[in-house]
Amino acid sequence: MKKISIALVAASLLFACSEKKSENNLHLTGTIKGLKKGTLYVQREKDNKLVAIDTIKIEGNSSFETDIELKSPEMLYLFLDRGVTNSMDNNLYFFAEPGNVNIETNLENYLADAKVTGSKNQDLYYDFKKIDRRFQEENLTLIEKKFNAQKNNNAKEVDRIINLQESNIKRKYLHAANFAINNKENEVAPYIALSEIYDINLKYLDTIQKSMSPKVAKSLYGKKLTDYIATIKKQQ
Repeated sequence: MKKISIALVAASLLFACSEKKSENNLHLTGTIKGLKKGTLYVQREKDNKLVAIDTIKIEGNSSFETDIELKSPEMLYLFLDRGVTNSMDNNLYFFAEPGNVNIETNLENYLADAKVTGSKNQDLYYDFKKIDRRFQEENLTLIEKKFNAQKNNNAKEVDRIINLQESNIKRKYLHAANFAINNKENEVAPYIALSEIYDINLKYLDTIQKSMSPKVAKSLYGKKLTDYIATIKKQQ
């Protein structure tokens, strides 16, 4: 009986350890339609460089599957090397987090048709980029109008368009700041602050940082945002 009890305790400890490990585990699956042969590299940013943390070989089957240990939700990159010299290699970025995350895309439109599911932060990032893209499109339209006005030597119109561009940028930054504050319970908030509006007025970054939930404040990007703000304040 004693031996059985010891075995049961050992088994329960082993299960607890594996369960604890799985809390930070990303189970990544996906399909790249049309891809018969190639290599996928899962990368993360480190010291302003992309470093491969996993390699997946594609041989005949366009589906893939792998497990990656994450300390915190973070933006990862799925780099596709098609193994063909006359093709373009692509890097698809996605907000990874513990749990099951799936990526569906195709070889022809690897980036444009990519759909990531299973990540709450990715869903929020999609929502953010949907609005942010409108500001980008507006800016492109204004650039074209400004070019035409300059070509026609219409100084008054150029000044008007410059004012519109400045207003568009302000609205873009305020949208990003408000989005981050409204989603303070998710790691996408500090990520947006660092990647989209790092040069905004410090008071906005301060507000985002102070609004973060305790869980987000301890995350990878939460810590980076806190350190970034501290560095700026030292330089002032």
